[in-house]
Amino acid sequence: MAGQVVRLVLLAGAAVLASGSQGDREPVYRECVLRCEERNCSGGALKHFRSSQPIYMSLTGWTCPDDCKYECMWLTVGLYLQEGHKVPQFHGKWPFSRFLFFQEPASAMASFLNGMASLMMLCRYRTSVPASSPMYHTCVAFAWVSLNAWFWSTVFHTRDTDLTEKMDYFCASTVILHSIYLCCVRTVGLQHPAMVGAFRTLLLLLLTAHISYLSLIHFDYGYNLVANVAIGLVNMLWWLAWCLWNCRQLPHVHKCMVVVLLLQALALLELLDFPPLFWVLDAHAIWHISTIPVHVLFFSFLEDDSLYLLKESEAKFKLD
Repeated sequence: MAGQVVRLVLLAGAAVLASGSQGDREPVYRECVLRCEERNCSGGALKHFRSSQPIYMSLTGWTCPDDCKYECMWLTVGLYLQEGHKVPQFHGKWPFSRFLFFQEPASAMASFLNGMASLMMLCRYRTSVPASSPMYHTCVAFAWVSLNAWFWSTVFHTRDTDLTEKMDYFCASTVILHSIYLCCVRTVGLQHPAMVGAFRTLLLLLLTAHISYLSLIHFDYGYNLVANVAIGLVNMLWWLAWCLWNCRQLPHVHKCMVVVLLLQALALLELLDFPPLFWVLDAHAIWHISTIPVHVLFFSFLEDDSLYLLKESEAKFKLD
């Protein structure tokens, strides 16, 4: 939901900085990388690097130039700290201590745990909610879309490449659009199914056009940011308005309202941009960790609401 918007805003900001941050603009860093690559990344030295590199590093795409940048990053950080300066960023990111092949270990683990929470709640939902519930298939589809997004978030934080970055962006956008669709089905679609079909087609066209433009024409971070903030605001306001309208007659709606408000409050964590604690835990990782119980609460709301709608539909069927 709104949490994906926050993540996209932060990713877009980092991407804008990625072309040049204070650390990677330093002559000592650039000279270090250049010398390291000349010394280690060609001829016999490159063969030695490849033969001595752990298999898990090569399988996840870590190359000799990547290792040079990593080692020179820490050399530059050490010089900064030695001279009493603040820790610089490199290519739009804080320096993280790599663990095995994980580029950002805490964020990768937190993304994985978010995905596991979503999977756990999906299994619970399918166990407790009969498939005859009016919202069953829509909620299950939303859970799978969310799982896919958290998978790519885990991959992206494990290894930041052009492909994993784009997949993280696109899958997060898909979650926001599917949340809008979920809200549309719940608020309008149960009474007007034809409207849902038309709205679903519109959202699919928007997503296709969005991804096609960014993939085939120009990956415009500014446009991507504006587009996702816009649809995120629609998503948040629509859910919040429905919650306020129904909170008195439907007690379980409070769960949804808490989720919407919590995601906005937790977004403030992202404003606390600081160098990683122990070179592992930064504000983004803390935000990812804090969203785990929020996902559990939202799926709990979907479960309660689906059971309520099932009882309501069964009661109407008996009356008819």
